[in-house]
Amino acid sequence: MKKILILSGILLLQTAVFAQFNVVGKVKDDLTGNGLSGATVQLKNNSLSRTAISAKTGEFTLAEIPAGSYTLTISFVGYGILEKNITVQGKNLELGQISLKKQEKSLDEVVIKAKTPPAQQKGDTLQFNASQFKVNPDANVEDLVKKMPGIAVENGVLKAQGENVRKLTLDGKEFFGDDATAALRNLPAEIVDKIQVFDRLSDQAQLTGFDDGNGYKAINITTREDKRNGQFGRVYAGYGTQDRYQAGGAVNFFNKDRRISIAGMFNNINQQNFSGSDILGLTGGGSGRGGGARRGGPGGGSDNFQVAGKNGIITTNSLGLNYSDQWGKKVTVSGSYFFNATTNENIGVSNREQFVTADSSTFYREQSTAINKSNNHRINMRLEYKIDSNNTLLITPTVNFQSTDNSNNLAGLQSFPNNTPISYTKNSSTTTGNGFNFNNNILYRHAFVKRGRSLALGFNTGFNNRDAINEVSAISAFYKGNLQEYDSLLQQQVSATKGYNLSGNISYTEPLGKKSQLQFSYNPSFSHNNADQRTWGFDAANDKYSLLDTSLSNVFINEVTTQKGGISYRFGERDKNFSFGLDAQSATLQNNQTFPESGTLKKSFSNLLPNAMLRMKLGEKSNIRLFYRASTNNPSVNQLQNVINNNNTLYLTTGNPYLDQSLTNRFGGRYTYTNSRKGTGFFVNIFANQADNYITNATYTAFADSVLTPSVKLFKGSQLSKPVNLNGYWNFNGMLTWSFPVKKIKSNISLTAGTAYTRTPGLINNAFNLSNSLTYNGGFVFASNISEYIDFNLNYSASYNTVTNSFQERLNNNYFSQSTGLGLNLLSKNGWLFNTDINNQLYRGLTATFNQNYWLWNMAIAKKFGNDQKHELRISVFDLLKQNRSISRTVTANYIEDQQTQVLTQYFMLTYSYKLKNFGKAPATKRTFNREGLN
Repeated sequence: MKKILILSGILLLQTAVFAQFNVVGKVKDDLTGNGLSGATVQLKNNSLSRTAISAKTGEFTLAEIPAGSYTLTISFVGYGILEKNITVQGKNLELGQISLKKQEKSLDEVVIKAKTPPAQQKGDTLQFNASQFKVNPDANVEDLVKKMPGIAVENGVLKAQGENVRKLTLDGKEFFGDDATAALRNLPAEIVDKIQVFDRLSDQAQLTGFDDGNGYKAINITTREDKRNGQFGRVYAGYGTQDRYQAGGAVNFFNKDRRISIAGMFNNINQQNFSGSDILGLTGGGSGRGGGARRGGPGGGSDNFQVAGKNGIITTNSLGLNYSDQWGKKVTVSGSYFFNATTNENIGVSNREQFVTADSSTFYREQSTAINKSNNHRINMRLEYKIDSNNTLLITPTVNFQSTDNSNNLAGLQSFPNNTPISYTKNSSTTTGNGFNFNNNILYRHAFVKRGRSLALGFNTGFNNRDAINEVSAISAFYKGNLQEYDSLLQQQVSATKGYNLSGNISYTEPLGKKSQLQFSYNPSFSHNNADQRTWGFDAANDKYSLLDTSLSNVFINEVTTQKGGISYRFGERDKNFSFGLDAQSATLQNNQTFPESGTLKKSFSNLLPNAMLRMKLGEKSNIRLFYRASTNNPSVNQLQNVINNNNTLYLTTGNPYLDQSLTNRFGGRYTYTNSRKGTGFFVNIFANQADNYITNATYTAFADSVLTPSVKLFKGSQLSKPVNLNGYWNFNGMLTWSFPVKKIKSNISLTAGTAYTRTPGLINNAFNLSNSLTYNGGFVFASNISEYIDFNLNYSASYNTVTNSFQERLNNNYFSQSTGLGLNLLSKNGWLFNTDINNQLYRGLTATFNQNYWLWNMAIAKKFGNDQKHELRISVFDLLKQNRSISRTVTANYIEDQQTQVLTQYFMLTYSYKLKNFGKAPATKRTFNREGLN
């Protein structure tokens, strides 16, 4: 018994020595009693040092603290420093409310002993503190987020942790709708307090807690308290050589919850501040072969890379308005309007190697000039009515209008590998079109008194109307030994597509105990689309297009009816939860052709669609998320319409009314690690897609002249492309990012590495081909964090690609590209500014004329003057060395193509700008944060 007592005593002593406890408390203002957000709390003794940052309410937690005596230090900018001795023993220590007094001394006399960390992991949200990333005084939000690890802007697209950011909110409220680009480029960095990156659930899923697959990557910008009342912005105008010009600006009016932003841009130097939308699908590249790619699956399964500037010379006239406000205590409203008018003048050259048989191929070289004009109007609105604490109504309408006016001229030569010509075409076309889309979502959410029990009712409506007129004048020559056969084309195509869709959603959740829930859902939908295409030949006698060609005309109606119902189970809490479910879906696709002949084709599909999701917090610094979801995709009415497009007689396209829906399985995983104390972060993303009945393209090359319709002849060497369903599609991509500070030189380094694999099936003259594209990429960003007066950025990225084909192994090839860049900004206190950026692009493994190595160098000198240096005069030069290029490669299961297009070249410009800055006193507000954003 004595030994047992001694052993028990030793065990109790060990427990007391090694046990760890939490120290919790709340930091508040001594006078107002308001919680202080962002206060630094440090606990320290000879063997341990722990730091925490107070939350929005002022609360803090120091976790896993061993028993012992410590010194507690609390500091906050503008307040006196508090120090006290505490003892942790035997249990968690509750410190209660701790008051800080405002510091009466000037700011430069306050000594801050602890530093706010650059990044913090708060649940599922990764939060960056803007004060820890130094940018120049004129920087916008885009300049700021580029310095943050895991966030990048690629070709104007905002990405976070490897995913496209679909929405950017301002203090939790809509800002310029779904256009993240507008927020990045039209808000100054100086108003930002925090950047919060998270996975935003759909409006319905935010109530139920069940991920419905409609979530997306989002960023919330938290503004500084002292920047929420006032007027601020910047306006500018400039003129340069070659008649280059720019003018525009952004002005914001903030008054508590009411926020109005106006942004505009007018230039002919390829600058845009709003993302574009092409609802007509008519403003693509200048190639006359574009219709084939659009009829295929998403991107045709291609593997594209674009390493240079924008294609063509773009003139932009744009205007954007954003409004958000709180109407009373129950209604929150936001809305935005965009207008974009662009003219793109482009000259392009392309080389394509087209697979024909297992041991032969043909080459196609094209030169084209195109002028594409497009006018876009977009309206987004969101109204949230909180009827009471348990009931909410959401209404989110969107409207798009577009008109286009395009002209295109091309000359194309098709030949054998020994340069023997097969055919030649010279083609001139004009296209005008108009269209609109209207979509509206109404969602009612009810939370019952019993926690976890909820009901959501949704109703969606959508309408679209598009019409276009395309006129083509072409002449083609087909070589047959020493003879040539000519074919001419003079026709007009008039097309109209109209449709609507209706869908509903009912979701009910029921709690099963304290940590689990069941969800029952039902989702019916119906869509109707009518495609009418008429082709008219030119009647010389009447001097107009009046000869209807019935073989190139078609009226086609497509209707899809879907019924889907399912059940899901969710277990766990916020930091650790797991869910899985199963949906049963039945779909009916009915195709009705009414002209030139009548016919009906009806297909029915039944699917079981499983889903699963795991979300787990692995500690205070890391978390993991895994998911799987199955879904179906229906072919579009344009892919189904059985009518030939003969705009380019060398490359004909047609639809396929026998297409089936495709089934896609999507897998994904994400691991995030953030060490706030050291300022380091590590992120890993993995995504994979597998598709059955994948919609891709089948191409057929004519080995002899053949007649397709009474008016359409497929000449020897010409090709016909149509969409088909094939199995075998796979896509995988993974990316990791490691970021860390280099304190000695006050800079941050981000290292990235990734790989992507795409396997795309295709048919070439009825022979099955698998195109395998494997890409390895990596790079680094070395960004200064010295001060607002010294700012530099050094970056490097490289991509190595291997392409293999089961159809023609001799066409397997490798290609490599790399980009190296340096940006430098120097600002003096008396207002002198110097900035320069230089970038090198290298291509290897492309066709001979596309293998290039060149430099793009831009430079500017500016002087700020006037009261508070609000005025600025700047002289700048673009492409100092006159070497700018734009090169791309496209790889599909049917061909490999290299393309070079026209880009902006050297010009000088003188620009004047004025900075508006008038902030009032910040109102006292309280905000709470959850994983969906700010409320």
